[in-house]
Amino acid sequence: MSLLKEALQHRILVLDGAMGTMLQRYQFSEEDFRGEIFKDFPHPLKGNNDLLSITQPEAVKSVHRAYLEAGADIIETNTFSSTTIGMADYHLEDWVYQLNFQAAKIAKEVCAEFTDKPRFVAGSIGPTNRTASMSPDVNDPGFRAVTFDDLRIAYKQQVEALIDGGCDVLLVETIFDTLNAKAALFAIEEVKEERKLDIPIMVSGTITDASGRTLSGQTVEAFLISISHIPLLSIGFNCALGADQLKPYLKRLGSMSSLSISAHPNAGLPNAFGQYDQTPEEMQALIKEYLNENLVNIIGGCCGTTPEHIKLIAEVASDYQPRIAEALWL
Repeated sequence: MSLLKEALQHRILVLDGAMGTMLQRYQFSEEDFRGEIFKDFPHPLKGNNDLLSITQPEAVKSVHRAYLEAGADIIETNTFSSTTIGMADYHLEDWVYQLNFQAAKIAKEVCAEFTDKPRFVAGSIGPTNRTASMSPDVNDPGFRAVTFDDLRIAYKQQVEALIDGGCDVLLVETIFDTLNAKAALFAIEEVKEERKLDIPIMVSGTITDASGRTLSGQTVEAFLISISHIPLLSIGFNCALGADQLKPYLKRLGSMSSLSISAHPNAGLPNAFGQYDQTPEEMQALIKEYLNENLVNIIGGCCGTTPEHIKLIAEVASDYQPRIAEALWL
């Protein structure tokens, strides 16, 4: 049994918080994003946070370190958009392997600084900025900006580099289109078979609004059934909603699945300026409700969350036993 699976049996594991929220505090300039390596690159690079794993590795390391010091058991690599599809906007498709490899490598290096308990690196695999299920053109509903095979190939490159960099688990997250996620999962299974390895997989979907559905229209139940053929470590939800709004969907998910359940909600809902105002204390109180109701095995934060949020979440999580599955059918 892997250390990660063993840890899940004994305690609620804490995932880290937002990477982008923390990196924005540095207010990096175009020159900072470029560093020496991309000094003469012919296209703008400002805003490409994933690139900072190469050009500003100490900043990324400091974010990882802050979350580990706050009590996180699992930190995510800075690779949310690190596929050829995601990097096409910056003309950095040829750098995808290095982006993922370096991000995983530096995350592992920071984890090695902490010896009080096992710490784990989750390879963050985001949804890309294209959807395989829906047309981006309202005048042509049959059009698709990306195919399943495009996604599979792109995800496979990312997965191979994350594994080479030393990831302990792969996290397919912020899923708004399950077909995209299925391409990622297919790619992961391909790599696992080719390399004859068994790396754990976490899956985290996104309920986009009060309808209780993903952007591509799936309910909680449909989302679960769509990916239930893949052996997973955990399934859960993240992003789009705060802890309060996410709670009913976690309850529905947990009532149907015997898998470990994960959640990393936003720090509330964004205000008129797109900022997240929920304080660490407010979020801690909401997460305590999750724990009282036996809803989660893995808990962390998404947009707007900081090490201060994770510290209070870790403190309250340490008082509870892991969720015991009471699922009826999956």
